[in-house]
Amino acid sequence: MEKFGGSLNNFSKSEKQSILEMKISEIKKLLETKKITSEELVNIHIEQVETYNPLINAVCTFTPDLAIEQAKKIDNDSDFSSPLSGIPTFIKDLNLTKGIRTTKGSPIYSNFIPDEDDLVVKKIKSSGAIILGKTNTPEFGAGSHTFNEVFETTVNPYNLGKTAGGSSGGAGAALAARMITIAQGSDMGGSLRNPAAWNNVVGFRTSIGRVPNLPNSKPYNTLSVNGPMARNVDDLSLFLSIMAGYDNRIGNSINEDPKIFSEIKNIKNIDQKIAFSPDLGQYPVSKEIRESFENSINIFSNLGFKLEEAYPSLPNVDNAFQVLRAYIFADEHKDHIRNNKHQMKETIIWNVEKGLNLSSLEISEAESQRSIIDQNISQFFNQYDFLVLPTTSVLPFDIDQEYIKNIDGTELNTYIDWMALCYAITVTGCPSISIPSGFSKDGLPIGIQIVSKKLNELKILELAKVFESETNYYKTKPKLIS
Repeated sequence: MEKFGGSLNNFSKSEKQSILEMKISEIKKLLETKKITSEELVNIHIEQVETYNPLINAVCTFTPDLAIEQAKKIDNDSDFSSPLSGIPTFIKDLNLTKGIRTTKGSPIYSNFIPDEDDLVVKKIKSSGAIILGKTNTPEFGAGSHTFNEVFETTVNPYNLGKTAGGSSGGAGAALAARMITIAQGSDMGGSLRNPAAWNNVVGFRTSIGRVPNLPNSKPYNTLSVNGPMARNVDDLSLFLSIMAGYDNRIGNSINEDPKIFSEIKNIKNIDQKIAFSPDLGQYPVSKEIRESFENSINIFSNLGFKLEEAYPSLPNVDNAFQVLRAYIFADEHKDHIRNNKHQMKETIIWNVEKGLNLSSLEISEAESQRSIIDQNISQFFNQYDFLVLPTTSVLPFDIDQEYIKNIDGTELNTYIDWMALCYAITVTGCPSISIPSGFSKDGLPIGIQIVSKKLNELKILELAKVFESETNYYKTKPKLIS
């Protein structure tokens, strides 16, 4: 590759676009061979944010001066040996960032500036990555539509009238708009996966304990995880190798070298058996999602994989998720609702009050129900290597709609019912990746989940890469930036 211009003004538009489309491995080669400096790279991304964020509202707190300062230090040291040295990224606004405003999407924290990073941010910084700011999230990460009273609504780069999903909606939209190459997210009931599907990017909810999480008042909380988002499997895998790792302060931390994720091979093992289901045998799914999913299954079939329509038995999975989620919300927000209820949105108040009114027996029953699901999912993955299903039950919806209340005539009861295809997998504890799987007739992105047994992240990534290499959906940019 030819040497790029020495300053931002000397880069042609096509050169900038070329850099913004590159994988991290390609960017690292440019940095290491001094064909571009980290400062120049950061400035190219700053320009992209300044151009498109006013339209999308993906980045809620922007820190270009801090990023440039760090980039200059890396360039002066000429040390690009760390995996992500010189690579800019964003942190979700739920996560603590030292010296950088962290609102959690809530008016309660509208002016909060932490004096310490949380663990996942420390790990990302130690990799040499440069923090360029924070991405928008719904209030306290609740719901899969990114809006709040502090920063308002994040919209979808593929259609500015549609939602970008959530709660990592800002991260997903920023990736789609080429504002960044990788972004940190988190997931309880689909918060990495839903926005990945709706922004034509990749999001990985890993096994509990794969990515250590501190501070955490409930280290054995088996619903929430931090995780990587990216536009392609290679970049996501590299980012996971940074975020993952054993931490002996956390009892369920996975003691396995995270470097196994640093480079994923394109391995097509057609002897692997794939189960597939458009609805897990129990949930409403819109017609257009079903049709797109059928096309994805045909792709796996044409690749030679053994396929069988099947799904695991997940009795009482809805109750287990709703109860355990409510108990977590009550614990995390008991002080908020006591002191600042007037500053909280109704859906969170409902969720917290549901948790506060739970009895110990109801929580115990949900744990027992989950234990049965654990046994069933283990048996299921004794028969199959993978489970493939849609990521979302519907296409991205209008931004003035808070959540989905009806799917093709089926009425839903709560603000999270429509996320069932994701939250049911959360309850199983199994890792699940959402990858691009096509577009609707109106050009809206659609995704599929690939799920496997616990701790089987590496095999999921390999299969995801096979599908990605066959389809290349991730290369389709929003018309907005084309």
